[in-house]
Amino acid sequence: MKRKLIIWLSILFVIFMAALFIYYLIKGDSSRWQVALGGILVSVLPLLLLKLNENPFNIPIIIGYYLFLFCSLYLGSISSFYLHVKWWDSTLHFYKGIFIGFVGIVLFKRLIPEKVRNDVSVWILVLFVLSLAVLSSVIWETYEFVGDLTFTHTMQRGGNKDTMMDLLWGMAGGFLVSIYSLYRKKNI
Repeated sequence: MKRKLIIWLSILFVIFMAALFIYYLIKGDSSRWQVALGGILVSVLPLLLLKLNENPFNIPIIIGYYLFLFCSLYLGSISSFYLHVKWWDSTLHFYKGIFIGFVGIVLFKRLIPEKVRNDVSVWILVLFVLSLAVLSSVIWETYEFVGDLTFTHTMQRGGNKDTMMDLLWGMAGGFLVSIYSLYRKKNI
């Protein structure tokens, strides 16, 4: 079931982004065809999970990934929600913090063997989840900064204030999941 879902979501998203890529390439809209091309590349990443003997990510994580791609690439960049909906950017950074926090929980379960998991301090889990969410926000902001230096000049429209707000929202999402993991560690 999970394998088929990954394949179908990947194929559908690749087709969707490929159609947008061709449309905006023909139209000469360089910023949108570049986003669509990036969408093609990131939508095949879950297919690499199929190479693992045991894919650690459950269906909600996989669907959450494609939801994030759709909201950030298509709605945010291509449909200009980032420009016209003031809260869009912050909401996606908050969502990303939550999403990566849950990815952190899955990775914790995968990396720490079950027989020793109960002996690991709950604070290690909390710190791991929060750190992973914050790291993902820092990497994303670095990507935006480098992108503005080299290609687009539109990713950090608000400059330092935009960067700091994005980092704070990503950290807040990760903090929320780390608090969740604090109280749910026995079930994790």
